[in-house]
Amino acid sequence: MVRIENLRVAFGAAEVVRGISFEIGRGECLALVGESGSGKSVTARTLVGLTGDGARVRADALVFDGQDLTRLRERGWRRVRGGRIGFVLQDALVSLDPLRPVGKEIAEVLATHTDLTGDARRARVIELLASVGVPEPELRAGQLPHELSGGLRQRALIATAIAAEPELVIADEPTTALDVTIQAQVLDLLAGLKSQDRSLLVISHDLAVVARLADRVAVMKDGVIVEHGPTERVLGAPRHEYTRRLLRAIPAEHTKGTRLSSTEPAPPRRPPGEVVVRADGIGKSFGGRVAVEEVSFTLRAAETVGIVGESGSGKTTTARIALGLTEPDTGAVEVHGQRWAGLDRAARRRLRRDIQTVYQDTLAAFDPRYTVAKVLAEALAVAGVPRERRRERSVELLELVGLGSEHLARRPLQLSGGQRQRVAIARALAPEPAVIVCDEPVSALDVSVQAQVLDLLEDVQRETGVAYLFISHDLGVVHHACDRVLVMKDGRVVEEGPVEEVFRTPAHPYTKELVAAIPRLTAV
Repeated sequence: MVRIENLRVAFGAAEVVRGISFEIGRGECLALVGESGSGKSVTARTLVGLTGDGARVRADALVFDGQDLTRLRERGWRRVRGGRIGFVLQDALVSLDPLRPVGKEIAEVLATHTDLTGDARRARVIELLASVGVPEPELRAGQLPHELSGGLRQRALIATAIAAEPELVIADEPTTALDVTIQAQVLDLLAGLKSQDRSLLVISHDLAVVARLADRVAVMKDGVIVEHGPTERVLGAPRHEYTRRLLRAIPAEHTKGTRLSSTEPAPPRRPPGEVVVRADGIGKSFGGRVAVEEVSFTLRAAETVGIVGESGSGKTTTARIALGLTEPDTGAVEVHGQRWAGLDRAARRRLRRDIQTVYQDTLAAFDPRYTVAKVLAEALAVAGVPRERRRERSVELLELVGLGSEHLARRPLQLSGGQRQRVAIARALAPEPAVIVCDEPVSALDVSVQAQVLDLLEDVQRETGVAYLFISHDLGVVHHACDRVLVMKDGRVVEEGPVEEVFRTPAHPYTKELVAAIPRLTAV
């Protein structure tokens, strides 16, 4: 179906894809894996004529089903794109039109690429939504993207991509940031396309996802393919050191107590200390809908407690109540023995220094106009650090997170994803807190950058004794990083305990379902 020979793509003087070649057979799935900047997404976009303005594309062969794609003009691309090649992007909220119901988005593909009209087209939209596992498809077809959960948006996007029954489906990071059970449903859906003799090109940094779906894997680094072969061989017996490094960096049960970003043994961790956060029977409803109900837990100094569960389970509401950002309807949270409830503004501001947060989306968390120096100086000012001491303390914080004074003059867009997350951690450490709430802190990072950040969080905890409340949908990350775990469903904690015990011998049916849905490399 696809034959690429010596593909080169350049933007200005920078060549980002440097002479790669591969083929995809009918009914076959090829996975392109590698870190950000390796050229994976640029390669995929080239196959649908969306490489971008100013791109220079050259190839000895760029062929789809016998058709030379290098000869296509925009009208020809419009016939191929969406009709014969479907494209599933990672961020469904950005990819779907925010002002148009998802049913109309799908109907537009049918109007462009099929002969269906009127009632037949509407019926096909409902059929497509049902086929990708969307419940109540008639209702969902009339909803806007922001009214759907992340998993439902991703499934609606897949329905759009397969609406015209394309022979090739390209899926660019289709499961990133999805809950583990939703991720499993999306992978089953994509695997079902292969059984219909469709071809798949899947782009992912998640090698466990790749193991479950791909027939062959091509590993990209710096615009070239460094290893290529059957999935079982590449992931089971990798030949290239870069592939081996990617595999070593994956957090899982067997990596607990080790460093992910190097082969050095991890130093021993501090024993847990005094209780720094206590939640007692907290509950919260919004508009009559219960978000959190009777949630209780403790968090000790130098301890990491994970919270897992699907979207809507109450994880983030629990974190916001712990941070004092949301007032509970029932129960209370204490930080260092002080309740949020009843504190005046000045007292809340003082207590908030003790509990900081690191979010998933670092670009949204920073003012893009600020330099790193200004980001840290602002946090230090709030913490009461004198002006003349702030630059020196900013450099100390950067060094603590593995950066240097040369980063002070940079703005968020001038930093890599891993560097931005390090600055976010440095900012959280500025007031010398007892607790940091980590809300999906590594879910948007490549596996090797994720490994560096997870190692960094452990190093900082060992150095400072800070406690982490760690929210994540990635159970491998939680297993590696956490001491104890709370499993939440429908606003309640259904199981809790030491992470090893909960994940190895889950007692609750929902925990068993979560653990069973984890994609594992042992599958190959």
